[in-house]
Amino acid sequence: MKAAVDRLVEEDLIGDGTDTFCLPTTRGKHQDLKSISADTMADILTGSYDDVIDTYRIIDCRYPYEYDRGHIKDAENKYTRDQVQQLLHDTQACDVTGKRNILIFHCEFSSERGPKMMRFLRAQDRTQNEANYPSLTFPEVYLLDGGYKAFYHKDKALCQPMEYKPMLHPGHCDDLRHFRSRSKSWAAGDKKRTISRRP
Repeated sequence: MKAAVDRLVEEDLIGDGTDTFCLPTTRGKHQDLKSISADTMADILTGSYDDVIDTYRIIDCRYPYEYDRGHIKDAENKYTRDQVQQLLHDTQACDVTGKRNILIFHCEFSSERGPKMMRFLRAQDRTQNEANYPSLTFPEVYLLDGGYKAFYHKDKALCQPMEYKPMLHPGHCDDLRHFRSRSKSWAAGDKKRTISRRP
């Protein structure tokens, strides 16, 4: 098993080991994840990779008040584990041309929420396909380096609407508390309950 994992990393292969990544990657903050630049994201949106990509889905892990005030064209807002896990149950047509079906995760800076959700999806994908290792539902997954902020400053014309609302915007303190609490509520079941016994 370790040899197979080492091979995936050393040879720069996608998650199921069947091929190399089709997009140019950049050295992001998270060495265990494959990152693409804002330039590459813009190229995907404008069709530069249509010859190799069949479908792409942009997964925006920011909170709804951030997403609603500006997001990358066609991005889907998924900020809880339940929403991300649902991706594995969505039907995905098999492309007979050999083109790729990819996911691109991001959050505001792609420093915490996006990477966590990307790792969560990969772990769930591995579990779901355990009997057919190394097969995966989504073998090719990327992180947008610098997140929405970097992309917005690179090409706001590809954002809808052409705005950027920071997570820590002073006008959204209540929203932040609400959505942060909601996004963490899925972890409650992961923690073991301890029962205190009185002597």
